[in-house]
Amino acid sequence: MGIATSGYVQEGSDNPLLAPIHGVSLKDYAAISMKLSTGIEVNAILKALGIDEVIWGEINTLWPKRMQEDESFTVSTLFGQYFMEGATHPKLENLVAEVSEDGKANLEKLKTDRYFYEELSGARQAAYEYGIDGAQWIQDNFGISLGDFQAVAMEWMTGQNLNWNSNDISHYSDYQQEKQKEYAAKFAAEQGGNVADDVEF
Repeated sequence: MGIATSGYVQEGSDNPLLAPIHGVSLKDYAAISMKLSTGIEVNAILKALGIDEVIWGEINTLWPKRMQEDESFTVSTLFGQYFMEGATHPKLENLVAEVSEDGKANLEKLKTDRYFYEELSGARQAAYEYGIDGAQWIQDNFGISLGDFQAVAMEWMTGQNLNWNSNDISHYSDYQQEKQKEYAAKFAAEQGGNVADDVEF
């Protein structure tokens, strides 16, 4: 059995792990997850799909269970693909989370300014290293939700893969690492110094 790789997996009708659960397909489930990550209330999503909370509870248990059981990683790979397409789900595309004016401006900048994207990626990584929820930190400080951030990340990565340039990739990777170090120092200072600073060798 082959290993699924993102971007090349097709949904096969003969795979029982991809059969809808209570009428909710993997594509539906991924779209629900994506919308939740942008800050939309679960009840609004369930209402749009005509699902009650009991059914949702089962769906939200069984789809992740299938991903764990799938040794070919087809289900989780397709979930990732569908998650990125979630914004265009016909029943959910009109559900949009309230975003502040600053958040909208920052999101637009994230889409058009590669350096800003790399800076926030580095900041998010540094936050996680210091026990801070990086996604929530970006939401609180820049008004950009996890779902929106991930969608923009996929756009940048897709563009990079289509216009492959190893020099550019190294350049942006170095910039992100530089920013990660800057934010790590900031988070360390906020927490009263780096833990490693207190250890004598």
